[in-house]
Amino acid sequence: MAEEASSDPFSAVTSPSSTRSSPRRRRRGRDPVTSSPGRDLPPFEDESEGDLLGEQPVVEEDEGEELFGDNMERDYRAIPELDTYGQEGMDDDPDLSDISQGDRAEAERAMRKRDREDERGTGRMRRGLLYDESDEDEEVPSRRRRVAERAAEGGEDEDMIESIENLEDMKGHTVREWVSMAAPRMEIFNRFKNFLRTFVDDKGHNLFREKIRTMVEGNKESLVVDYNVLASVEQVLAYFLPEAPAEMLKIFDEAAKEVVLSMYPRYDKIVKEIHVRVSELPLVEDLRSLRQLHLNQLIRTSGVVTSTTGVLPQLCMIKYDCNKCSFVLGPFYQSQNQEVKPGSCPECQSNGPFEINMEQTLYKNYQRVTMQESPGKVPPGRLPRSKDAILLEDLVDTCKPGDEIELTGIYHNNYDGSLNIANGFPVFATVIQANYITKKDDKLAASALTDDDVKTIVQLAKDERIGERLFASIAPSIYGHDDIKRAIALTMFGGEPKNPGGKHKVRGDINVLLCGDPGTAKSQFLKYVEKTGHRVVFTTGQGASAVGLTAYVQRNPVSREWTLEAGALVLADKGICLIDEFDKMNDADRTSIHEAMEQQNISISKAGIVTSLQARCAVIAAANPIGGRYDPSLTFSENVDLTEPILSRFDILCVVRDTVDPVVDERLARFVVGSHMKHHPNVEDGSDLAITDLPDNSGLEKIPQEMLKKYIIYAKEKAHPKLNQMDQDKIAKMYSDLRRESMATGSIPITVRHIESMIRMAEAHAKMHLRDYVREDDVNMAIRIMLESFVDTQKYSIMRSMRKNFSRYLSFKKDNNELLLFILKNLAQDQMSYHRNKFGPEPDASIEISEKDLADKARQLNITNLVDFFESDIFQSHKFTHDPKRKMIVQSLM
Repeated sequence: MAEEASSDPFSAVTSPSSTRSSPRRRRRGRDPVTSSPGRDLPPFEDESEGDLLGEQPVVEEDEGEELFGDNMERDYRAIPELDTYGQEGMDDDPDLSDISQGDRAEAERAMRKRDREDERGTGRMRRGLLYDESDEDEEVPSRRRRVAERAAEGGEDEDMIESIENLEDMKGHTVREWVSMAAPRMEIFNRFKNFLRTFVDDKGHNLFREKIRTMVEGNKESLVVDYNVLASVEQVLAYFLPEAPAEMLKIFDEAAKEVVLSMYPRYDKIVKEIHVRVSELPLVEDLRSLRQLHLNQLIRTSGVVTSTTGVLPQLCMIKYDCNKCSFVLGPFYQSQNQEVKPGSCPECQSNGPFEINMEQTLYKNYQRVTMQESPGKVPPGRLPRSKDAILLEDLVDTCKPGDEIELTGIYHNNYDGSLNIANGFPVFATVIQANYITKKDDKLAASALTDDDVKTIVQLAKDERIGERLFASIAPSIYGHDDIKRAIALTMFGGEPKNPGGKHKVRGDINVLLCGDPGTAKSQFLKYVEKTGHRVVFTTGQGASAVGLTAYVQRNPVSREWTLEAGALVLADKGICLIDEFDKMNDADRTSIHEAMEQQNISISKAGIVTSLQARCAVIAAANPIGGRYDPSLTFSENVDLTEPILSRFDILCVVRDTVDPVVDERLARFVVGSHMKHHPNVEDGSDLAITDLPDNSGLEKIPQEMLKKYIIYAKEKAHPKLNQMDQDKIAKMYSDLRRESMATGSIPITVRHIESMIRMAEAHAKMHLRDYVREDDVNMAIRIMLESFVDTQKYSIMRSMRKNFSRYLSFKKDNNELLLFILKNLAQDQMSYHRNKFGPEPDASIEISEKDLADKARQLNITNLVDFFESDIFQSHKFTHDPKRKMIVQSLM
């Protein structure tokens, strides 16, 4: 037993010698063995002390030694033999003098400074590890108090978090794990906050200070940050953001809130949270290409909104009531993926039941929208795919069905039980949680125009011939058809809608019907409008049903409720609806758009849904005549299989005839061939293949297409012409003449709608010039277009007499040379017909027209001087030459 006791590791603790030396070592802070080697401890001077200590009972091993007894103070008495220090390591050099207290403090301060610089250079020791008096001196009282409060709350002070010098060194962690840690999170927070405060653009403006001021003025809560700007300054944050968007955006929101509150301390009374919205993400994904690789990443995609739910409240922070003791549990913060429920009541320990406390629970706005691939991006032979997106907070109701949007958001997955029932194994449905939405319309809005654009537009409007330049700039790749170009230009600008007293609405949109022979570029005009116009929907008559044009009712697959889906006319609200092959539509389907074209409403009464939808759009339709070709010997109604009610709803009727004219045909062929050569994908700019532009009848400089789009948008938003000094007598007389001719000839019916049509066209013409009022020029142009539309629909025999009767209206704003060319071409046609009838079908090399015949026709239009016409480019370009000696005009046909 004795041997066991001696070998026990606790035996040294229970020995008397250990009892004597232990407090001595604590007191002196030195080892008695090293102090006096080779000597045993001396006996106590007082024998009674030794007896007292020796009589102490041995303490059990598991209890340890009692160091704090009644005679504890005796261990601290003086013992001269032990109270000595060895000479080892002592510097007793007599040559060294004692250092003063001040010099000693100065030396220690210098050493601390050196160690701190070494630590910064090597990065091995974190800042703040070494004590520095200057740190204590610089610490302000408020900071000390904050540190003390944090310590009292048990929280971790931000100074205790190790600073990150190399944020990109993730030490083997994934991005999501790394940004969730305290130290990188604090560094990201500080860097983004510094970025918002200090970034300046090329002009030296503090970009985000101005953005925050604009946001606060509008009481908004979204701060838009351009990703490219962030990447140019903070590359690491821009790298982390797409990889761990949920965590990064949360940090960004907190940093942005702190910056906003530092500028506007009381702004938190208006909005509780600030949301950072990331715009211009470089990579745009198609909805069709989203895969598992994109899960939980920030993506940018585009599509058309097909349906939206109502705005619903989503639980954000929940509090529960215990039904047994009425104790309020919570708050519980609800995540996006799973429901949070309390386990048991901390007051009465019951397991429920619990009810949501409606008053103290916080909610946020929630809306679910369905995006579908844009029609132009769907691969051939495939059906368009769709994806659900979740809009939260202030993003709700930022888009509606029919909007083409670009959406930046986080690609999430959530468990869907219905998919598993159908497929039999775990399948996840995917959804995009939206962060930033921009509409295609917003990019084209007048507010998106730069100052330089507005200056250019205003400068263009000062041109006296801007109206003719705009007409000439419509569809420059299509040769001729000036009447159609004028009609399309007026339609794209549109008139002014009126709603007196909110009871009787009068539309401002202009409807156009193109009808004529095949191969006359009718569909190409529609395609041009689709590319150039604002909010345009294209459909064809054969593929458009009544519900497809107006609206249809379908059952929601999730909620099993009947919902209303918008058709083409509703999707084109405040835009243009294009209908090709209008004559191929069924009569029942065509009748459905009667109301939409005039009242611009669509009334629905289906499946218990009774409502009215807005369809404030212009309609441009293209139709072919009965039998394929237009017969000029018949009236318009006999040529087209359309009823009078639908015809009267079109403001402008454009009849396109494919007439045979050797000179015009040759020019047209040259134009088409040259266009193909010029726009070949492999042709180089400045190449010899690029043809010179053909001489234009007007000789006007065309407006570039991009500037034309901006001009139309600016004019529609900024110009609102009023009817203040309109010549009412002229329109009244015009209307009565047209009614009389219409009844006599039996062509298209003229109704009161045509008076409104003239007013709308006059307003559209005034908009083209950015005027705030309608003047006489606009009315004359509207009358001329209306008359041309009416005269072109007549039989060929009546058309010529009507042109003569209405010549003073039809000649408005026409160049004299253009009028003389029209007369000359008619004379040439008559001469060709005469030669063909007299000498057979063999064509002549040239035709001669008497100058006297042209002068007689010109005198009827009050044109007396023909010299300028004979010297003009338009005269020579149509292969006419003037022989003054013989007083003959010769046209070469070869």
